[in-house]
Parts: sequence; structure tokens; C-alpha cells
Amino acid sequence: MTNTQIMKNIEFSKALRLEDLIDYQEGQIVSKTIAQLPGVSVTLFSLAKGEGISTHTTSGDAMVQVLDGEAEITIGGEVVTVKAGETVIMPADVPHGLEARERFKMLLTVIKKPV
Repeated sequence: MTNTQIMKNIEFSKALRLEDLIDYQEGQIVSKTIAQLPGVSVTLFSLAKGEGISTHTTSGDAMVQVLDGEAEITIGGEVVTVKAGETVIMPADVPHGLEARERFKMLLTVIKKPV
């Protein structure tokens, strides 16, 4: 890795399938950070069936791109069911949480408000 590379934990100059870059672990949530900067974060997640991320808020808009499986995402009290190939945006400062209805992988991108 050179000092100019912003992304990590991912191969450069190669065609990749994001869902192949993170494995499932039974009974666990696994995450792999791809980029972490003051204004943006990009993270891969895999969740075993029944695992979840408790309700919380973030200071930025969050985009979930579903790579595998199915989950229910609660955004401001509304439940959205998402499946592989779908994307959902969670607005900044609105409580949201997630539960994997089956094994589930996602790419989470958070874009934060300028300071």
C-alpha cells in the first residue's frame, strides 16, 4: 500500500465481487473497513441469520447496498425489507437498526455532513 491510497483491506486494479471479500461466521456480525475518513466511511458487513445492529443514529446519510441475503431495516419506525441487489438510504439523524432475516451481506457507505 502506498501513502496515497485511501482504501484498505481490498485489492487494487482487479475486478472483485464485494460479497466474496467477507465471510459469514455463525452467530456473529463481521465487518471489514474499506475506507474511513472524517466525511465518509465504506464498510462491508456480514450478519448471520437472526443477528442485528441495534437502533442508533448517525450524523451522515447512510446507503445500504445489499450483496446477499435478506434483512429488515427499521428507519424512523418504518420497516423496509431489503434483498440482494437492492439499495436503501437511511437519512442522517434518523434512528435506524437492522435484523438479518437470513444470512446477509451489505456494503454500507456513510456520507457525513461537512463540519
